Amino acid sequence: MSADDYDAALAERYGWINRALPASELDGFVRSLAQRIATFPAAGRAVVKERVNAIALAPVEDFRRDSDLFGEGVREPAAQKRTQAAFKRGFQTREAELSLGRLLGDLAEH
Repeated sequence: MSADDYDAALAERYGWINRALPASELDGFVRSLAQRIATFPAAGRAVVKERVNAIALAPVEDFRRDSDLFGEGVREPAAQKRTQAAFKRGFQTREAELSLGRLLGDLAEH
């Protein structure tokens, strides 16, 4: 809800991710993990994937409802005004996307 950006180390401390690695270690870690997973029987991997998805993914109806709520929200006059202000300030650029949390906070001031 804060729209703040969180780096990997903070996300790890909050429990949002199970580990944060320096960029220099990422390729080796992913390669090792992929090789380990590839050694497990294919049928087992399929069952585990299905179960993880069943537990971790919301039902399709929830995604549809969230989409509907978003659509309703962006049609509100206050949201339209804020969107127009965001476009005037360059929110559609890559630079803005990379700093979105900070820029959203700055937008509230105007």
